[in-house]
Amino acid sequence: MAQHSWGTTFSGRSPATLSEPASGHRLLSLDIVLALLALTGGLRVLYLAAPSPALPAEAANVAHAYALGHLTPFTDAGGAGVSPFGWWQLSAYTMVSDAFGRSATALAAVRETMLVAAVAGAVLLWVLARRLGLTRWASAAAVLLLAASPLALGLQRLVVVEHLAVVWALGALVLLTRPDARIRHDVLAAGCLLVAVLTSPLALFFLPAAGWLLVRRAPVRAALVAVLLNLGLGIAFGPAAGILRPHLATAGRPSAADWVALDPAWAVLSTVALVAALAVTSLRPFAVSGLLLAATLAVPGVPHTAVLALLLPVTPLLLAGVVQAVTRQRTPAHRWEAGRRRGTGAALAAAVVVAVVAAGWVYGYPALRPSTDRGGPLSDAQEWVQANASGSRVLVDDAAWAELAKAGWPTGMLVAPAACAVTCPPAEWAVFTADATGLRHRYPALEAAFEDAGAAAVFGTGDRRVTVSRLGLPPADPAAGSESSARAHAGEALQASTRITFTPDAAAVLRAGRADPRLIATIAALAALQPVRVAAFPEVPGEDPAGQPRRRVLLTGGEDGAAAFYTGQRDLFRPASVVRTGGGVLVTYPLFAPPGLLIPFSSR
Repeated sequence: MAQHSWGTTFSGRSPATLSEPASGHRLLSLDIVLALLALTGGLRVLYLAAPSPALPAEAANVAHAYALGHLTPFTDAGGAGVSPFGWWQLSAYTMVSDAFGRSATALAAVRETMLVAAVAGAVLLWVLARRLGLTRWASAAAVLLLAASPLALGLQRLVVVEHLAVVWALGALVLLTRPDARIRHDVLAAGCLLVAVLTSPLALFFLPAAGWLLVRRAPVRAALVAVLLNLGLGIAFGPAAGILRPHLATAGRPSAADWVALDPAWAVLSTVALVAALAVTSLRPFAVSGLLLAATLAVPGVPHTAVLALLLPVTPLLLAGVVQAVTRQRTPAHRWEAGRRRGTGAALAAAVVVAVVAAGWVYGYPALRPSTDRGGPLSDAQEWVQANASGSRVLVDDAAWAELAKAGWPTGMLVAPAACAVTCPPAEWAVFTADATGLRHRYPALEAAFEDAGAAAVFGTGDRRVTVSRLGLPPADPAAGSESSARAHAGEALQASTRITFTPDAAAVLRAGRADPRLIATIAALAALQPVRVAAFPEVPGEDPAGQPRRRVLLTGGEDGAAAFYTGQRDLFRPASVVRTGGGVLVTYPLFAPPGLLIPFSSR
């Protein structure tokens, strides 16, 4: 009786394929690949600025890439891991492509590298699938799963060096599966594997698959590759360890559960594929490496995001290969009816799988929340600091360091938390994201720097919040009255004047005690010279959430007199700017009015 086993290597072409003209075959394959690449790149462009899930360590990789490309020193706050080789790759791409000059933010510039890596990985996955004998449609299905999965979209946008490592590992496997491979191809494969491991230590788990393929094809050349690889690793982890040796990032969120929530079907199908692929001869090496990688998710201290980044292209390949192996099982001619029923069952099972995947994606795509805002709160904070604190020394976390440096802030005037191990260098301002709140516990000197700090502006909310603080403010006088109460009482008195007209919105700002005392005092003085119409107290973005009073006023009517009045002010009442606009005269005062300007109203 004929026996059928998954343990045979399936052919790369079906009989129908063999009868096609070679040129038509190549053109069809090219069309499929181009369509898949367009889908891969297009979706990743759309979700490039998705705000969550967020990875705190991403900011350090961005800052290192900028620092290396601009030959400036930078030491991250810790916990982001070490990958000099990975940072050099990120820096090389951003410098060659001028990504920092073209992109709105430093983060978007380096994330562009991840997009290119994702497209390159899709090409390599297609080639590898075809080399392993998968049909065009099975290969397309594998790439499609990688291209369109919400989990892959969310993960591959993050600046994680493992995305670079997996491209090198796939390149090595493509070289090792080349049918007409020569020694030079094996040497190139050894080089790719070495680069992958130097980019991320987790890439070591691809070595079993590579070694298995080599031993299966040419045992003697396998020894050569092993010698070359061991020599390279010995140098990199020995004499050159100080400049080449990589270290994994600290484990933290997002965890595997956070990622799986974006695409639960991926987790289920990946688990099935990793186990079932052990029964397929051509897929067994990849299944072993995949299972070893998956097992590290249970090891304490291993970052789940890094592991999943390396697993992403493996499991779609195994799943497509297993499905092809199952559907290609032939039945004897006298059991044709049974075979037909089995085919119907396979089609039904495939439909169920597609429905499950689609149901998971219906949830996963909205959870990513694509954003058209390529700047974000950190970009707004950077613009605010440039407008209000130019030339000052600023205490920053890793994310703010990269954005301010890209905006042209002298890196010598940026103080990273790592410089606060013992005592913080003097700084006038601080820009910290919500992810950096734990740094004040890691570096006690930061606590001392923030003792006399006050929030000047706040941008964004929740995990995306960015706070700009003024450091070294004089301590408040406990005997002094409430500034907010004094501003509210003075505002009520100002509204009682018959020579001043307020719009409802402007009057509401005065009643709430949210107008700067310098504006209250100067509007009262201007009213003694001419009638005054106050159209608005425009908000300076970011300052209302920080509790700062409105320090801008828009005056209409008698504009020549109002402009001359404010231009002539001196000392404490001199504005930062007086601008004639289409709506009137816009007067803006500097931050932080001196205390005590409204003392007569503080006793009421």
